[in-house]
Amino acid sequence: MQSGLVSVNGTSIFYAQFGDGPPILLLHGGLANSNYWGRQVEQLAQIFSVTVMDTRGHGRSPVTSPSFSYDLFAKDVVDLLDFLKIPEVSVVGWSDGAITGLQLAMTKPDRISRLFAFGANSSLDGLKANGARSGVFASYGRRCKAEYALLSPHPERWPQLVDGLRVMWRREPNFTEQNLAAVKVPTTISDGEYDEVIKRDHTERMARVIPSARLVILPEVSHFAMLQNPIQFNKSVIEFLTT
Repeated sequence: MQSGLVSVNGTSIFYAQFGDGPPILLLHGGLANSNYWGRQVEQLAQIFSVTVMDTRGHGRSPVTSPSFSYDLFAKDVVDLLDFLKIPEVSVVGWSDGAITGLQLAMTKPDRISRLFAFGANSSLDGLKANGARSGVFASYGRRCKAEYALLSPHPERWPQLVDGLRVMWRREPNFTEQNLAAVKVPTTISDGEYDEVIKRDHTERMARVIPSARLVILPEVSHFAMLQNPIQFNKSVIEFLTT
């Protein structure tokens, strides 16, 4: 394993690498950090060279700007790949990380070999009303805040992270059907059977519009499938990346 904090795209990004094999990159969801991929790294690193990163402002990557966007997150990824000398990578994204993966597939398809996008929305109409007010999401928010206090080099900047993300979430993503139809990267669109925030018909539509995309609905899990049933989640990822 190797890890570090690297200066890219005007900010500092934490990354860690595990295992040996074809390169894959795991992108976590909003407010979280790369530790959420622990049960994935454990298994995937037996087959792949796994890179995780803390999204700008999250986890060990400090808040250095007041505003965020998926385009900015995607540019951070590309700069990190350049630093690590990874010319092309398969991306496994969850929630905001999956949306960043879609952004990369649209804007930097030469750098992305495959995309497994779990729990993404492509536009604001894909969100369930008040979904983020569920008890599970409230618990998740409290957990993220406690972890931030332990991991962040500037834990006092938590309010700035939350405020910046809220503004972004009210405006983005807004990919058009034309954007989705232009994705040429082999893609799996996935979600949990009981996702609290993403509408099922929205997930299904994304999979229909992206050329040759696979739709995978994981049973008996929600927006946090990689925690709730990691064996099932990992099996789905490995099947996609190795076939």
